[in-house]
Amino acid sequence: MSRKRVGIFGGSFNPVHFGHIRLARQLRQLAGLDEVWLMVSPQNPFKTNQTLLDDDKRLQLVQLALKREKGLVASDFEFRLPKPSYTWNTLQALAQSFPEHEFTLLIGADNWISFPKWYHADDILSRYSIVVYPRKNSDIDVNSLPPNVTLVNTKLIPISSTQVRRRIAEGKNIERLVPKAVARLIHEEHLY
Repeated sequence: MSRKRVGIFGGSFNPVHFGHIRLARQLRQLAGLDEVWLMVSPQNPFKTNQTLLDDDKRLQLVQLALKREKGLVASDFEFRLPKPSYTWNTLQALAQSFPEHEFTLLIGADNWISFPKWYHADDILSRYSIVVYPRKNSDIDVNSLPPNVTLVNTKLIPISSTQVRRRIAEGKNIERLVPKAVARLIHEEHLY
């Protein structure tokens, strides 16, 4: 039996929005993955000053957003790992917990540029496939990529969680930026 190919798409998803979902769909297709796990991060080591909505609430929003999405999975796997949640720790723990899966790391071009600074970057590079997707103002020379790193041509989607939070703070409608169920819960529970 062949191993399930799973893409790990980490983020704070603060909150999740259509850009995340559309990107995950594209990555699943372009990278030939069986599933993409949206890994809700409890704390990004590079964003330690960021104010995050409660972990479980962000996970709940991602679960709502992905309810009808084939092959996209909301994951709280990092909630049980030591903080800050370094990608190397996550990948090691995933490989141990799910030996039947083959994991691929999905990161933006901005993260690929800073990748050499990541915790155990060389070890990640030697053990895992990495799929890099375009980000605005982060150009990648495809000829400089190692053999197990692939640049995929996903569409740039001009939505950010910061933009969603700003619209909420200004009392503006967010239904064009997030799934209806997400907008409803944010409104009902006065999140953000």
